[in-house]
Amino acid sequence: MRVLLTGGAGFVGSHIADLLRERRHDVVLLDNLLPQAHAGIPEWTTDLVRGDVRDHSLLLDLLPGVDAVCHQAAVVGHGLDPSDAPMYVLNNDHGTAVLLAAMHSAGVRRLVLASSMVVYGEGRYVCSAHGVVRPGPRLESDISAGRYEPPCPLCGASLTWDLVPEDAPLDPRSTYAATKVAQENLASAWARQAGGSVWALRYHNVYGPRMPRDTPYAGVASLFRSALQRGAAPTVLEDGRQSRDFVHVRDVALANALALETPVSGFSAVNVCSGEPHTVGDLATELSLACGGPAPLIVGGARAGDVRHVVASPDRARSSLGFQARVTFADGVKAFATDPLREPATC
Repeated sequence: MRVLLTGGAGFVGSHIADLLRERRHDVVLLDNLLPQAHAGIPEWTTDLVRGDVRDHSLLLDLLPGVDAVCHQAAVVGHGLDPSDAPMYVLNNDHGTAVLLAAMHSAGVRRLVLASSMVVYGEGRYVCSAHGVVRPGPRLESDISAGRYEPPCPLCGASLTWDLVPEDAPLDPRSTYAATKVAQENLASAWARQAGGSVWALRYHNVYGPRMPRDTPYAGVASLFRSALQRGAAPTVLEDGRQSRDFVHVRDVALANALALETPVSGFSAVNVCSGEPHTVGDLATELSLACGGPAPLIVGGARAGDVRHVVASPDRARSSLGFQARVTFADGVKAFATDPLREPATC
């Protein structure tokens, strides 16, 4: 299969490229090397077309003969503040719209889209009295007082988190999350209008070698690792008990390869996760031990848009793609202590 891989020099994209080539696919890498993530062309990237998914003419040159597109190109992460919104929208949403238009013109009908668990906002919660409920955004006054758990919106009682299925309501709570929902909606509309097929892979907290470091757009694992390399304690917000699913980048690459190789009708979203929940504090503690560094520093507070618990159900990915994560949390975090990271970005 000939695959156009956007964001092919990136953290996730480069691992997908390696695995697709191992599986004897022909891969065309496209990346514009945004300075938020790249200090230059990474040493592990070869045969790169440097260009932008917003360049319709370039896409029409690259798409002939392509069987499927694996769309990883995006501005990711929490960012700085709402002033980032135009950059997120231009790269993530406008870029996806241009790509889909070019795919339609070129007659390419298969897409694998990098989505994210952030589309869910808060995860799935159960109230003992009211069943499954959707808590609203947490109040600054509660966070300042150290009350981090969202209460039941109907009775104010404590809630229990549960695994989030793919049919959970989408509730984006950051600019990045809003652009990911928009990407899914654009891809779903394209699939209906163009007779295309889309796997939207909702990545959970991805970590592993080649993560960008020293950038506000990096994931929490990279921020902890960067602090430890400086000899500083990793800083953990809230009380460290917020639950996540940390999935290794090589498992994410496998999910993409399986999605490219598995036919689907129309649009289908799947969680890409390890199925092994852990807290943010667990990650900081285990990484500190693996690095031989200072213990984590729990500082309270939270960033605007942060959510408390998001832990996914792996069932649909297992049944529809045959995907099951292979890298355990213990093995992945131990390796991450010495994994090579991407050189610091230039801005």
